Amino acid sequence: MKVLLQYDIVVIGGGPAGLAAAIAAKKNGVDSVLLIERDRELGGILQQCIHNGFGLHEFGEELTGPEYADRFIKELKELNIEYKLNTMVLDISENRYISAINTEDGFMTIKAKAIVLAMGCRERTRGAIKIPGARPAGIFTAGTAQRYINMEGYMVGKKAVILGSGDIGLIMARRLTLEGAEVKAVVELMPYSSGLTRNIVQCLDDFNIPLLLNHTVIDIEGKDRLKGVTIAKVDENRKPISGTEKYYECDTLLLSVGLIPENELSRSANVKIDPVTGGPIVNESMETSVKGIFACGNVVHVHDLVDYVTAESRRAGYNASKFVKGELYEEKDTIKTNPGEGIRYIVPHMVRVKNVEDSLELFMRVKDVYTNVKMRVKSGENIIKEMKKRHLAPGEMEKVKLNLKKIEGKLDDITVEIVKEGA
Repeated sequence: MKVLLQYDIVVIGGGPAGLAAAIAAKKNGVDSVLLIERDRELGGILQQCIHNGFGLHEFGEELTGPEYADRFIKELKELNIEYKLNTMVLDISENRYISAINTEDGFMTIKAKAIVLAMGCRERTRGAIKIPGARPAGIFTAGTAQRYINMEGYMVGKKAVILGSGDIGLIMARRLTLEGAEVKAVVELMPYSSGLTRNIVQCLDDFNIPLLLNHTVIDIEGKDRLKGVTIAKVDENRKPISGTEKYYECDTLLLSVGLIPENELSRSANVKIDPVTGGPIVNESMETSVKGIFACGNVVHVHDLVDYVTAESRRAGYNASKFVKGELYEEKDTIKTNPGEGIRYIVPHMVRVKNVEDSLELFMRVKDVYTNVKMRVKSGENIIKEMKKRHLAPGEMEKVKLNLKKIEGKLDDITVEIVKEGA
């Protein structure tokens, strides 16, 4: 049966981003809030992240993923925010109609005054990176293996090689070791790790697991079950170097080769996508190119800390509530944020200054590993801020806070760039 429901704000996704956005919207005076989650429980990916390290910025203490999620789930319920589990959103229109389905309500059409996209991201698979070789059992994405072990109670293998040094892969190297498996190596195509330094130390160095930079898997052996993989060193063009091949006997290969923001729904609503991040182009209020549709968390750009996801998502929920109440300024003149030398991307992509209540936070990632450099922020050609940085790496997101009211003169487009010390 087709049901037409109406809400002021609908949040799509019940992970850390969606939970924080829904709570912020409700706290800012919007009572009619609905959160939709396709899984059987709230909390998203945090439910399978049983290691600690969450909440250091948000709560000043180390929590496991389920503990972190539980604090927000409890608050959501205390605020009586309505939510639907096991519910799949099929489509979103530009005028904020949502098509969704579940076994209890059937097919639903939901009209929202504002929508917050918080669908998170998915893992890049073997098909996306085109590894040659056979297709035996024993090849998993790192997140799938994490769910099997931590939530389903299944061990994925006894001897493993991990391709890619993303944070999930690093954490799974430790997890497999603690469960009695032997992790032969973590193999990384790039000349640097794509994970946090603390995870390299705690998950690899502490367990004597080698990290092989500038290497990749070039062949997979096995018919029914994986028997082994061949790796090789790569040149500056990321092509395998003949004569550097090395064979590892293993029954498991985990892939930790990047995350992709889940934006099929965003595209259906004609939201403009940044080709660098793979997520929506957003302004200072986390509003997308489509009026009244906001986005936050890993659906916008992949974060390395859930605490940053929470802070960003609160901003999205808060501003969605302001939009519903008619409190957002719709300035035609916006300031663009431009990634300069050494900067891969900046979020938000544009700023309407009147909507910045306190300070503007810019999030970004660098293109390479840099040591002893300066991060320079310019408004037009005027330098408005400089910060000395001993170490910058693509695996760690950088944050710059600007007090726009203290900037003298006319505010122009903002550029962030990396410059050498003394420049």
